[in-house]
Amino acid sequence: MSVIIMILLLSVLILVHEAGHFLAAKMFKMKVARFGFGLPIGPTLWEKQVGDVKVLVHAFLLGGYVAFPDDDKELNLPPDSPDRFMNRPIYQRLVVVSAGVFANIVCAFIFVLLTAMIWGQMPSGKYDIYVKDIVAAKDEAIWQSGLQKGDKIIKVNGTPVNFSSALIMVSQQSKAYDGKADESFIDSNFTSLKKLNPAFSREEIIPNDVLIKLPEIKSEPAVVMTENMLKGLEKYNDRQLLLNDAQKTLRDKLKEKTYIISDGTISLNDVAYAISDSIHPVKLTVIRDNKEVETGSIYPNKDGIMGIQMEIREVVIPTKDAKSIIVTSSKYLWDQTSMLLYGLYQIFTGKIPLKDLHGIVAITKVGGDVIEQNGFFSGLLLTAIISLDLAIVNFLPIPALDGGHVLFLIIEKLRGKPLDEETVDKIGTVGFMFLILLMIFVVFNDIYALITQKL
Repeated sequence: MSVIIMILLLSVLILVHEAGHFLAAKMFKMKVARFGFGLPIGPTLWEKQVGDVKVLVHAFLLGGYVAFPDDDKELNLPPDSPDRFMNRPIYQRLVVVSAGVFANIVCAFIFVLLTAMIWGQMPSGKYDIYVKDIVAAKDEAIWQSGLQKGDKIIKVNGTPVNFSSALIMVSQQSKAYDGKADESFIDSNFTSLKKLNPAFSREEIIPNDVLIKLPEIKSEPAVVMTENMLKGLEKYNDRQLLLNDAQKTLRDKLKEKTYIISDGTISLNDVAYAISDSIHPVKLTVIRDNKEVETGSIYPNKDGIMGIQMEIREVVIPTKDAKSIIVTSSKYLWDQTSMLLYGLYQIFTGKIPLKDLHGIVAITKVGGDVIEQNGFFSGLLLTAIISLDLAIVNFLPIPALDGGHVLFLIIEKLRGKPLDEETVDKIGTVGFMFLILLMIFVVFNDIYALITQKL
């Protein structure tokens, strides 16, 4: 049922977007030929003539459109016909083309406003994280770290944390003996090795039965993430170097040793890699008795688990009066818009790889989970964010999107005449095919993520 609710909410967004175009056109008394729910790919499930508009529902439901007489070649309208969309003033066409985006923004605001009014509260996007219990084995370092039950965790390795997954993200990136090490840490360990074993160069194979002195094996540098990484707005780029199988085997032999006898197959470089893959310290800053306290080092195990059972409390903002409803709703939308724009910047600059792009299938799955776990209003807020995202993406200057049409209108205004219709059609077709291929790609990402249980 939660998935069905999410599908219905997403359908509302598509209808709202196309209704924006349709109502703006009718405001200027423009003739609309077709109102389509879904894209004209494959069979048409239903159609009906409503006044002078043909309403259609297509099998390919991922989208919608409003078509004008210009798009219907069978009408054979004369070039100067006032029913042609292209013969309307530029400002009218600009309003109609932009109206879908405006409708989605208004829809998002209404959804957020309704949530604030009826639910009586709004999420702040922040969480208080408490130590509910320490569940690690008694010989683990966490028991010597000074961490206590009831501590409120506010920083991890110096970075403020108020997001539910932040501590887990750092802990997972701090796995012990994870088969990789920082290049500068490897170089530092090699320098120490070279001082103890000056006879050998870095890549030279050390003869059999030769004793190799080892420096003190140290912890790896702490994993430090930015707040944007912990929020999920920026991808953490792990630039560590991987150990090969022989170096991993050597690593396991060297634990707690001060020397090793060469078997005639290893070099100082291999040893440097082996001793550099050790454990990552995690230091927490907590609030205890209204004071900030920094813990000692905690070392996650091979599975990236520290042994902390967390209690996560969402920080909510009460919305009990008209002023708090409007102010909180507006701030929520502003924050979400900023986050979406930053995410888009990350995609275009390559900081978020294409394999992490997801579409309608993932949205439906995640939205259904949100509704099931957190209730309808959380799903409604997610739908509002998707509506904002739909508005932003649609306004990108890509042919076949609203932003592409706006770009053509700006070019027409600057040139004093429209671009050749055949040229526009060709560009639009290329843009449309690009969007279809992108849609197929993200649906593949969605299905793969579902199969591999990443969603």
